[in-house]
Amino acid sequence: MELISSLESALGQLAGFLWGPPLVTLLVGGGLFFLIYSRFVPYRHLGESLRLLTKPSDGDDPGQLSHFQALCTALSGTLGMGNVSGVALAIAMGGPGAIFWMWVSALLGIATKFYTCTLAVMYRGQDSEGTWQGGPMYVIREGLGRRWLPLAFFFALAGIFGTMPIFQVNQLVQILRDTIFIPYGITSAESHFSFDLIMGVILAAIVLVVGLGKLPRLGRVSQVLVPSMVAGYILLTGFVIISHISEVPAALALIVSDAFTGDAVAGGVVGTVIIMGIRRAAFSNEAGIGTEAMAHGAARTKVPVKEGLVAMLGPIIDTLIVCTCTALVILISGVWQTGDADGATLTATAFGELFPMGGEIILAVLVSSLSLSTVFTFWYYGSKCLGFLVGARYQHHYIWFYIVLVVLGAITSLQIVVNLIDSMYALMAIPTMTSALLLAPKVNQAVQAYFKAK
Repeated sequence: MELISSLESALGQLAGFLWGPPLVTLLVGGGLFFLIYSRFVPYRHLGESLRLLTKPSDGDDPGQLSHFQALCTALSGTLGMGNVSGVALAIAMGGPGAIFWMWVSALLGIATKFYTCTLAVMYRGQDSEGTWQGGPMYVIREGLGRRWLPLAFFFALAGIFGTMPIFQVNQLVQILRDTIFIPYGITSAESHFSFDLIMGVILAAIVLVVGLGKLPRLGRVSQVLVPSMVAGYILLTGFVIISHISEVPAALALIVSDAFTGDAVAGGVVGTVIIMGIRRAAFSNEAGIGTEAMAHGAARTKVPVKEGLVAMLGPIIDTLIVCTCTALVILISGVWQTGDADGATLTATAFGELFPMGGEIILAVLVSSLSLSTVFTFWYYGSKCLGFLVGARYQHHYIWFYIVLVVLGAITSLQIVVNLIDSMYALMAIPTMTSALLLAPKVNQAVQAYFKAK
C-alpha cells in the first residue's frame, strides 16, 4: 500500500507539473491563433462539414476509411469515459466552473482539429511496409523534414503510453461493479479484486478479436457502435434533463459563475478551475493532442481540407453536446456535493437519483459500449506509434502487450491511471501543437485553393 501511495503521489506531481500554465497557454493560445489566422473558416463552414460527412468517398482516393468512418473512429477514441467519468472528475476536482473551461477549450479545439487533421492528410507518409499513414509523427517527418525527427519519435513514444486502455477499462469495470454486480450481490465492495481481474480477462479477449481484424474491422465496428450509442446516451440524458428542466438555468448559471470565482474548489483558486477544465477537455475531445489525427489521416481522400472540415465536428459532438449533458445531470442531482463517489460511479449515482427506473443500469450498458469502442481505437493508435518507432512489420505484436494492459487497467488504482494518462497527453500535445503552428501557412494555402475551386 505504501508503494501505491508513493506512486500516486509521484504521478500526481508529474501531471500537475506538466499541466501547468505553459501547456495550457500552448493549447488555448494555439487554438485561438488557429481560429483568428484562419479568419474563422471552421465556424463559417460548418455546413460544408455536414455535407462532406454524407458524401461517399471516391473509390480511387488513397486511404482506408470514408469520411464518416474516420470521424466515427476518431469519436470512438474520445466518446466514452472522457464524457462520463472525465466530466465527473472535472467537477469533483475543479468544481462546476471547470465545465465552462471545457466549453472554451472545445470552441477553440474546433479550429485546432481543423488544422491538425488537415495536416494529417496533407503530410501522409509511408511506413516501413509502404502503407500510407497519417498522424503527428508523419506530419513532422514529411512536413518539417528529417532534422525534426527527434520530435516525431518523441510523439510516438508518448503516444504508446498515452493511448493505453487503462483508464477506459478501469472505469468500465468500476461502473459495472458498482451499479450491477455489487447491488445484485454477485461481488462485494470489500473483496472485488477477483471480480475486477476476471472482467479484465474477458475484456482482453474481446479486444483481441476486434484487434486481429485490424483497421477495416475497427472502422466497421465504430461506424455502427458510435452513432447508436451516442444517440442512446443523448436520449437518456435528454429525458433526465427535460424532466428537471426548471433546474437547468440554475445549473448553467453555477457553471459560469464558478468559472470565474472557483468557490467550489478548496481555497477558491480560479487557476485550478481553468487548468482542470482544459485538462479534462483535452482528454474528452483530444484537440491538439494528436491521437485523432491518426484516425483522420487514414481517410479516403486526396483533398486534405475536406478531412479537416469533417474532423472539426468532433469537439462539437463530444464536448459541447455530450459532456454538457453529463454535467447537467450531475449538477442537477446534487450528488457531487453529498457523496464520496468519483469518476464513473459519481455519474451513475446521479442518473440513479434522477432516473430511478433502472437509470444506472441503462447508463452502464451505454457506457460499456462507448468505452469498448475507445479501447479498440486506442489499440490502433498505439500500434501505429509502435510501427513508427520499430517498423510496421512488428506493429502487429502490439496487440499482445495491449491485452495485458487491459487486464492491468481493470485492477489498478484510479488516481494512478488518471495521472499517468494525463501526463502522457501533456507530452503528446507538445509535438502536435508545435508542428501544427509551424505548418499553419500550408493549411491556409490549401483552404484558399479548395474554396476557390468550389
